[in-house]
Amino acid sequence: MPRTDFNQLLEAGVHFGHLKRKWNPKMAPYIFMEKNGIHIIDLHKTAVKLDESAAALKQIAKSGRRILFVATKKQAKDIVTEKVKNVGMPFVTERWPGGMLTNFPTIRKAIKKMSTIDKMTNDGTFDNFSKREKLQISRQRAKLEKNLGSIADLTRLPAALFVIDVQKEANAVKEAKKLNIPVFAMVDTCCDPTSIDYVIPANDDASKSIALILDVVTGAIAEGLAERKAEKEKEGEAAPKKAARPRKSAETEESAEPAETEAPAEKAAAETSEE
Repeated sequence: MPRTDFNQLLEAGVHFGHLKRKWNPKMAPYIFMEKNGIHIIDLHKTAVKLDESAAALKQIAKSGRRILFVATKKQAKDIVTEKVKNVGMPFVTERWPGGMLTNFPTIRKAIKKMSTIDKMTNDGTFDNFSKREKLQISRQRAKLEKNLGSIADLTRLPAALFVIDVQKEANAVKEAKKLNIPVFAMVDTCCDPTSIDYVIPANDDASKSIALILDVVTGAIAEGLAERKAEKEKEGEAAPKKAARPRKSAETEESAEPAETEAPAEKAAAETSEE
């Protein structure tokens, strides 16, 4: 069943591409027509591609793996923060930290530094520092929080990347490709879709368009997480029943033991009577 319809996409302005002179010829299969010098995206293809992406992201979430959202452009920041926080996925809305994926252990060290500062604050160690040192540490903590706070719980490399504006986030896409991490992205008519695994042809500049696509995507992720939770609860209920089975077999073994001990005794008695 489709997750979104043509009219929803139309109302959100998902079909508005860039000026014809700014287009990338590789986006030709997703362009419906040109109107007043602007390319119009084929929304039927957008709907199909969006459903494909949503289904794949749902399965990733259901498997318990993480999806990293990347959107540092002004009109996407707040929308991503709000919607992605609701499904508990990591996101980058400030500057992309170079080597975040290809040099992941270094990023993890920086995140650990943040938790170390928090620990010092809680156990009272922070109070032993001078005013100047406290100020320096506080500034460092604030900087780390701004750049890495939203990925603090990302303990391993993400299973997938979701990118808004592949031109702006070119470094993130390059790093993901180096590590064979699949990339899902909103791709406008001025972008090159060849490096993207799951292309969603869409207007990546309008906040309404971004919000609608993210609603569908995060909705699918929420479904995947809910199904995972339900399966775990089922397993939890089934576990005690499985644990009861070995006890029965142990009892039968105990009841079988006397028969085994009696057999040699009877044999010995038979042998003595023969003698």
